[in-house]
Amino acid sequence: MSDRLQVRARPLPATHSTASAQSVGRVAAVCAVFVLAQLVLAVPGSGLGWDETVYTSQVAAHVPAAFFSAPRARGVSLLAAPVATLTSSTAALRIYLAVLSGAGLFVSLRVWRPLLPARVLALAGGLFAGLWITLLYGSQVMPNLWSAYGALAAVGCLLRAARDRGDRAALAGLAVAVALVGLMRPPDAVWLVLPLAGAALTVRRWRHPVVFAVLAAGLLAGCAEWVIEAYVRYGGLAARLHRASAIEGGLGLHFAVDDQIRALDGRTLCRPCDVPWRHRANSAWWFALPLLAAGGAAAAWRGRRATVCLPLLTAGFLAVPYLFTVGYAAPRFLLPSYALLAIPVAECLWRLVRDSAGRLRPVATAAVALALCGHLAVQGGVLLAAVGNNRQAREHYEALAESLHANGVRPPCLLSGDSAVPLAFYAGCASRQTAGSDRSITVAGLLAAAGHRPVAVLVAAGDRAPAFARQWRSAALAAPSGSAAYRAYFPR
Repeated sequence: MSDRLQVRARPLPATHSTASAQSVGRVAAVCAVFVLAQLVLAVPGSGLGWDETVYTSQVAAHVPAAFFSAPRARGVSLLAAPVATLTSSTAALRIYLAVLSGAGLFVSLRVWRPLLPARVLALAGGLFAGLWITLLYGSQVMPNLWSAYGALAAVGCLLRAARDRGDRAALAGLAVAVALVGLMRPPDAVWLVLPLAGAALTVRRWRHPVVFAVLAAGLLAGCAEWVIEAYVRYGGLAARLHRASAIEGGLGLHFAVDDQIRALDGRTLCRPCDVPWRHRANSAWWFALPLLAAGGAAAAWRGRRATVCLPLLTAGFLAVPYLFTVGYAAPRFLLPSYALLAIPVAECLWRLVRDSAGRLRPVATAAVALALCGHLAVQGGVLLAAVGNNRQAREHYEALAESLHANGVRPPCLLSGDSAVPLAFYAGCASRQTAGSDRSITVAGLLAAAGHRPVAVLVAAGDRAPAFARQWRSAALAAPSGSAAYRAYFPR
């Protein structure tokens, strides 16, 4: 960043209320299509995944809370609470979150309206919403998409506040957006504030104490619960960070760029990511993304350069920990970066299809439209495969839960062992582990629990039961054809 970025953004032409409503309507239409696509493609028949069961169980009325490990934050549980506390219906929760995710996309883009034309914002929203990752996680109880919305809104609010120090709404929005990221993913909030504070410090006209105060207030407000819990449950912030690092496999210098590329085949988690890179067309967009974003930053006319460059810079910061410090991959980790990169990419595409007089170039327009159609077709194919895997997992857990019920394991019950966390949610049980990172009960405690409620220890086919359970009665659990088989061990 340099003082070249001090130039004020060219004011958007004044229009009457009808034109303004039409411009907002473009963005709203994109968000509505995003919601509709989720309701048609991703929501029907889907079930809660492993992590979702952990987050949802914290606020659900029908199941005990699962063990909440050190890296997790409670923001998305609070987001799901209005529905999860009232009903056990996964469909109701999915529909609620799908609609809410559309509203979140609209708000995070609407923040940018004084800075960029509606056509750029609508295209940026479509590019981000069209990713299979965004469509899949829009209705899921996972924090990464909401972290993305917060990051996108925070950058827009900072640019607005820097342009007009009297824009109190932008300052308030900046604090709220940073707090949202902190509530969802505290590490993301730190990586978000670094480039924003750095930009405000570097660009002379942006350098104002109130900006730094707002950034600090948002960061503290968002991360406060996570930090307080660190002292209550772990003995301090350093202890929680150390524990979180151990659970994540040891945070440090890890080159995970290739892991993220392989995960774009539709894997929601690639750990360890030692699978071959088969469907290379699925990741073509990933290689084009930084080139198009850099092109958008370079092509933006001077008065809008800061508006396009800051999202690019911030996206890079938010991607660093997931590309170079984590030893595995999950496509959702990069959602905040994708949301921010959509701004310069949209700017680049519009510059490609328009000449200096603002007229459309027919050949370039046709080429870009064809490329986008192909891109959306690829994203749709990967989405359908990922949703299919989710539905199979739901059928698997439901069948295992029914088999447990048939063996007398009904609420109030307690499960331990392999896949106990998600299966306990489906069966209406509590889950506790006697070993590993989720250790929350001793063997003696497990045996004591068996005296007053049904207890089962789950063992995957081919694995040996833990020593304390080998003399217990056991039964094979029925599972759909092709699903992993399990055996349950019951205290005598």
